[in-house]
Amino acid sequence: MENKNIDLQKSLEFIGFSEKEVVVYLALLELGKGTVTQISKKAGINRPTAYHVLSSLESKEVVKASGKEPKQEYVAESPDQIEKLLNKKIENDKSALEEARKIIPELKSMHNVTDRPKVFFYEGREGIEKVYEDTLTSHEPIRAYATPDDMHAGLPGYFPEYYKRRAKAGISIRAIAPVTEIGIERREHDKEEKREIAFVPADKYYFSPEINIYDNKVMIASWREKLGIIIESAEIADAMKKIYELAWSEAKRLDKEI
Repeated sequence: MENKNIDLQKSLEFIGFSEKEVVVYLALLELGKGTVTQISKKAGINRPTAYHVLSSLESKEVVKASGKEPKQEYVAESPDQIEKLLNKKIENDKSALEEARKIIPELKSMHNVTDRPKVFFYEGREGIEKVYEDTLTSHEPIRAYATPDDMHAGLPGYFPEYYKRRAKAGISIRAIAPVTEIGIERREHDKEEKREIAFVPADKYYFSPEINIYDNKVMIASWREKLGIIIESAEIADAMKKIYELAWSEAKRLDKEI
């Protein structure tokens, strides 16, 4: 019998009754009817708690009160009322779901408006390497403003292997770069390293720091500050891509002149 009561308690708690509601409800079912004093004694709880719990069970419509204090008695409604209670809850939940579906689009638009760009800072050689490693996650060709001389001087031994890994990952790059000896040397490897360089006059366009634009990110590698920065924002990245395309057209024209 004790095991049976434990199973009943678990089931009633599962369908939404609190622990105290369960013990009071089961006590009242066994009594048939009773005063608060009788019910609290049977349930093993104090009278003030019993009043509160009985009130809650009344709101669930599984318990009914009759008479007035001090002779007020409580009686348990038919257990069939539990099914009615759950059906009512289901209907209320359906209504709540429909209401939620109506407002979700507006909430999404508010979420987009309040969504802020993410900015990540990384310091030192390891930090700069970290931002370059992130470019290897790109799902599209990288757009870059770069000065190969600063890159190779800033991270000695890093870039030859980086170029190979980027090409192996199938990530191409377009780079606007000042015409320098190292830049000219790298251009000889453009095909194997999946790169296209547009040279611009070094006296006017010496890019420091380097800027890479890819996916929804803008990467900045500052060689002077020894600092790597990643700005993650679809809006900012999109604007930077458009500006880059304007610059690329002019860079190609200057490249032909050079």
